[in-house]
Amino acid sequence: MDRWQAGGPPRMADPARLREAFLWVAARRVTKTATVSLEGNQYSVDPALVGRRVELRYDPADLTRTEVFCQGRPAGVASPFVVGRHTHRQVPQAARPPAPASGVDYLGLVAAAHDAEVVGSISFSRAPLFELDDQRGGEADVEVGS
Repeated sequence: MDRWQAGGPPRMADPARLREAFLWVAARRVTKTATVSLEGNQYSVDPALVGRRVELRYDPADLTRTEVFCQGRPAGVASPFVVGRHTHRQVPQAARPPAPASGVDYLGLVAAAHDAEVVGSISFSRAPLFELDDQRGGEADVEVGS
């Protein structure tokens, strides 16, 4: 405990350094039109970087701001040229809210229509308990179980 208190009060992390620590990195080659591609988006970069391999550092939750580094040195910011995706595919997206209930039980309606068409109503008073054999001209043998 003495060793912990000897260090003084804990310092807060610098927000800029903390943000930089969690940036994702991607290596790309700059095209002859001074653009790079990242997650389906096109970014324009400094024309002096044409043909060179650059390192793109970006926040996966915000693909509109991308920093460019060449050989470990800052080389400016990549300007969004064509943006089709604003977040990285691997960033969890918020779930869509469930649709409001309509109050209609469609599955119940379909099941009731099916039962009415196929099964119909059952009348146990009209159901035969045994069959009579009228072709033999006599009564059918009925065995009573014990």
